[in-house]
Amino acid sequence: MGKLFAPPSSTPCTRTHQIGALALIAITFFTTRLLDQSLTPSTSFSSHFIGDKYESDVTRVLNDGVSVQWPSRGYGAEINLKIYVYDENEIDGLKLLLYGRDGSILPEKCVKGQWGTQVKIHKLLLKSRFRTHKKADADLFFVPSYVKCVRMMGGLNDKEINQAYVKVLSQMPYFRLSGGRDHIFVFPSGAGAHLFKSWATYINRSIILTPEGDRTDKRDTSAFNTWKDIIIPGNVDDGMTTNGVRFVEPLPLSKRKYLANYLGRAQGKIGRLQLIDLAKQFPDKLESPELKFSGPDKLGRTDYFLHLRNAKFCLAPRGESSWTLRFYESFFVECVPVLLSDHAELPFQNVVDYSQISIKWPSSRIGTQLLEYLESIPDKRLEEMIAHGRRIRCLWVYGPDSEPCSAFSGILWELQRKTRRFHHSPETFWLHNGSIVNRDLVEFYKWKPPMPLP
Repeated sequence: MGKLFAPPSSTPCTRTHQIGALALIAITFFTTRLLDQSLTPSTSFSSHFIGDKYESDVTRVLNDGVSVQWPSRGYGAEINLKIYVYDENEIDGLKLLLYGRDGSILPEKCVKGQWGTQVKIHKLLLKSRFRTHKKADADLFFVPSYVKCVRMMGGLNDKEINQAYVKVLSQMPYFRLSGGRDHIFVFPSGAGAHLFKSWATYINRSIILTPEGDRTDKRDTSAFNTWKDIIIPGNVDDGMTTNGVRFVEPLPLSKRKYLANYLGRAQGKIGRLQLIDLAKQFPDKLESPELKFSGPDKLGRTDYFLHLRNAKFCLAPRGESSWTLRFYESFFVECVPVLLSDHAELPFQNVVDYSQISIKWPSSRIGTQLLEYLESIPDKRLEEMIAHGRRIRCLWVYGPDSEPCSAFSGILWELQRKTRRFHHSPETFWLHNGSIVNRDLVEFYKWKPPMPLP
């Protein structure tokens, strides 16, 4: 029987050895962390956006000298999009949706007010570095239209709008390729996509940009779908959002006359009527003047913001629809917005913690309890909320994508999240070699319009 080999003798592991090993591990860990941080680009670091909810690598952007962070959570490290913008001359009928039946509605007339986002997003995309002139390279396709403004200014009626959209869509082979899934439409008002009466038949798969997330008050169905559509900020007057001299500058909290204000028309809406009645009961706390929006006593833009800045809280109830521009306007006079619209959707919820910059109060509880609650909030907390709001209000400003913090940049980030690399529809089929064909096995590049609409 062979002799067994005995293991070599070893030094026993003492408590001193254990402590030394743990110390070595700790030193190695912290040295590695320091090296990682020194090699990380200056534009990416770990931080919080607002509140304590977003701990991840972020990209730094600047606004008025204050750092704002976009977390990579849900977005990624950079925008990588190619967007094709349809030209007004390439599709018969598109000019109708831009300028009306006689071509008299000019973009300059449509850029202000809540309709302005249709014009601004189009113009910004035309100059964007993410624009492509090749349809075959595009991730997304933008269909320009100023139709809300055109309708309100008498350039088209509802029937003409419907006919114009159908005519335009019938000439878009790339719309057929995906069933419209990669096509973008902007509808800037409370009516949303309902402005196009047949939206449910023709663009129910498309990406809709709208400030309105709920429009079921007068219709059986909402055109907004959280899976595919994007909520965009309202269009605040440029005189309040541009850097430099604004119409109105904020007042210190100590110099504001009212606890809260509501500036708007009743429109027969219960919540608004309740606020107007509450202001009559407590005129020293809640301002709700009878405002003239037409005629010789029409309220001017500057006067409107002078009223708005004179309270600590700006109340934003729903009107004809659930969204309200006043929510966004309040950030530029630095009053804390109080959202009194239960079904309102807000933009960029992946990166903005709205509980840190605003208050949402049940619309069924409008009354003295609301005023008592607002009175109970100390000014120190209000200053903190206003400071947070000052940091992120750049997201409500429609500036170019060269400005990393803007409504347009935020929309581009959201569009990237909506982009799906493989766009299929019931009318598209694919073969083993990657060819896209129709039901007759004709390859896509040989398709000829018009094709059947979905």
